[in-house]
Amino acid sequence: MGYLLVVTALHLDRQLCFALYSASRATTAAYRPLLDQLGLTYPQYLVLLVLWEDERVTVRRLGERLHLDSGTLSPLLKRLEAIGFVQRQRSVADERSVEVTLTESGRELESQALCIPENLFGASGLTVDEIENLRDAVQRLTHVLRDAGTSADS
Repeated sequence: MGYLLVVTALHLDRQLCFALYSASRATTAAYRPLLDQLGLTYPQYLVLLVLWEDERVTVRRLGERLHLDSGTLSPLLKRLEAIGFVQRQRSVADERSVEVTLTESGRELESQALCIPENLFGASGLTVDEIENLRDAVQRLTHVLRDAGTSADS
């Protein structure tokens, strides 16, 4: 490796990690005013996205889908329950498991949230193909890195 390549390899703007970090922060900031209108935080919105897909899910499965541990997920669910969008209850089939379901208010909120993806798409300045390709590439990267972390732990 040449000297110039080694030196430029450590420049901040050449780092994939920094580009992803910056994009994540900018994306979350773009969501904030839209979610403020619904009285939601970004992590609460992610929980509701899963529930709008599945309506009933165990806390464990929710954590797996969102890549969140129970210490992070429990306060989110507690807050969503307090504002009346979800309810938690022990599973009848397995008392060790807690299920999360939408309330009627949580279901009604979905129609108000339908504009959010469209607004973010418009703000991005990207085409549908560019958005889908970027999302797919980031998802592939996430899976590869998670798998690499899992195999390194073995």
